[in-house]
Amino acid sequence: MTPELALVLIMLIPMLAAVLIPFVGRWVNVREAVSLVSATALLGVVIWLVRYVGMSPDNRPELFLLEFAGAFEIKLKLEPLGAIFAAIASSLWLVNTIFTIGYMRGNKEKKQTRFYTCVAIAIAAVMGIASSANLITLFVFYEILTLSTFPLVTHKGDAKAKKGGRIYLLVLMATSLGLLLPAIIGTHVLAGTTDFQVGGVFPDGFSTFAAGALLFLFAFGIGKAALMPVHSWLPNAMVAPTPVSALLHAVAVVKAGVFTMLKVTVYIFGPDLMGETPASTVLVWIAALSILLASVIALRKDNLKARLAYSTISQLAYITLGAMLATSFAIVGGGLQIIMHAWGKITLFMCAGAIYTVVHRTEISSLNGLGRSMPWVFGAFLVGALSIVGVPPMGGSWPKFFLMMGSLDAGQKAILWVLILSSLLNVAYLIPVAVRGFLLKPDNPRSDAQIAAQLKKHRFVRFAPVFTAAGAFALFFAIGPLVDYLTPILPPHMTGAFS
Repeated sequence: MTPELALVLIMLIPMLAAVLIPFVGRWVNVREAVSLVSATALLGVVIWLVRYVGMSPDNRPELFLLEFAGAFEIKLKLEPLGAIFAAIASSLWLVNTIFTIGYMRGNKEKKQTRFYTCVAIAIAAVMGIASSANLITLFVFYEILTLSTFPLVTHKGDAKAKKGGRIYLLVLMATSLGLLLPAIIGTHVLAGTTDFQVGGVFPDGFSTFAAGALLFLFAFGIGKAALMPVHSWLPNAMVAPTPVSALLHAVAVVKAGVFTMLKVTVYIFGPDLMGETPASTVLVWIAALSILLASVIALRKDNLKARLAYSTISQLAYITLGAMLATSFAIVGGGLQIIMHAWGKITLFMCAGAIYTVVHRTEISSLNGLGRSMPWVFGAFLVGALSIVGVPPMGGSWPKFFLMMGSLDAGQKAILWVLILSSLLNVAYLIPVAVRGFLLKPDNPRSDAQIAAQLKKHRFVRFAPVFTAAGAFALFFAIGPLVDYLTPILPPHMTGAFS
């Protein structure tokens, strides 16, 4: 297999799945088999590409697709950060598909064929975002991702779902068309290119005022990153079924947002220009406020999915923070947070979905004692929560360490205390869920035998979060190879910190 063929395949496999699923929709087992086989095939191709890109700094597979308006190209090119994102999306698509089968069957959800079709289209869009060679290509796939996930948000079809979907579509389309697109056009005018380049595209001596204006347009135009105050779409999207919430928070939408944020700061502005631009310092503090405010709001939510949604807003701001600090440790820390948060947060959402499928409870106050009957599910939740908190030996501890080091390198010692306070708030709103489950007496007792029978019936919803919880733990021990893999996204003069 050639690298160019592999780039074609990571787009083609989910697109073929999206075409096949409607044709076999009447045969449930075949439809789900198409999703599983496609996800497995995609993961295999992505693993091949990840290894190829990691073998040499010169291994950057590239594929030209088309040119329009004489100056703009749709082109693919995979570099380490994109390869990491593709690996996260493809691996978690497979796990989320297994979970989805159990959840959709267990809750007798309607329109399942449309659901699986839209998910496949969304994954194809994610692969396009991950392998975009320039801002124009990224913008095209970014919009396809928004449109393909809209039917997923409105899946239930009731008034609440339609309202959540309208907010979702309005905020994401308004920010991308009103802010992100002008930022891309401005970049093309001022830099003469929108191609992603190590160290950035702007020349030496470029105006810090112009850079700051563009940076603000990008920061709030990338609405999928959910930086406050452009965050309302995310909690409103929680009206969707839990597999959609897991897809939004860990696999596709929000990860596409923060991936874009990090890629723009590293490959369009470059760390050196970021360090000279006062706007980056302002955005550091906006990100810090988002981290703390979203955590405080999460504390007040009794609905488990709503609490996890605001937790995501807080955790995403870590990545924006790393991008704006623009030191070597902070940038790598942001990249690590994309990985670790994906595995930790999908675990939490799938646990919420397993609880709903088995006992139909959504409020945290109603979970007392359930951990005794569902030890694997609540144990997985505890592991995922500890990773989000940043407790060793969980994978989530590494991004916080790197971001702390990055804040010190940037002379932002106060940010160190923001990160410490954030971890304490994480403890306050996540750990009590597991404590209630394991240590408190049930309020509305159901026999262990009844719950055990339901768990056996819906084993897919139990297996998936246990697997991802194990991944959140195992990633702690993969830190060396992960840092080595991400280091080439930095300009050569910044890589010495990891040598």
